Amino acid sequence: MLTARLRARVPSCKPIGIALLPDHELRFHKRSKDGSGKCDAFHIEGGGGIYGVVFSFNASDRQALDRFEGLGAGYNDAIVTVHNVEGRSWKVLTYTAHPHHIDEMLKPYSWYRDLVLAGASEHGLPQQYVATRVEAVEAIEDLNFARDATERAALER
Repeated sequence: MLTARLRARVPSCKPIGIALLPDHELRFHKRSKDGSGKCDAFHIEGGGGIYGVVFSFNASDRQALDRFEGLGAGYNDAIVTVHNVEGRSWKVLTYTAHPHHIDEMLKPYSWYRDLVLAGASEHGLPQQYVATRVEAVEAIEDLNFARDATERAALER
C-alpha cells in the first residue's frame, strides 16, 4: 500500500482511493522465501472485509508487478470486487496466497508490518481497523540486518 514502495516497482501506479474487499480477512500467513509471514487476502464467507487502497497502473507494468508480488511463487492472481465509502464498486486485481504457501504459525518481520502500517497511515485507512488488523499483529525481528536496514530505508523515503 505504500505508494513510494509500489512506485519503485511499478512507476505508473497512482492511488485512486480506499476500498473494502468483503468476505475476506487480512492475515500474515503467506510463507515468504525469507521465512516470514506476508499479507494475504484470505477468503472467509461472511467475513468483515479488508480495507486497502486501489491503484491504477499501465498494462505494460503488469508483468513487473506480477514478478514483484510473487505470482506463481506463492501467490495467485484474482479479480475481485471492492467497494469504496461512496458505494462505488470496482473489479480489481489482487494477489492471494496459494494454499500450499499458507502457514498459520508464521509471523511477519517487524519491518514488513511497519511498511503495511505506513501505507495504511499514508492513505488514511480506518484507525480501528489498522489498530486491530495490522498494528496488533505480533511481529518478529529480522536477523538479516542488511535486509532489515534496506527495507526500513523505504519507510524513511
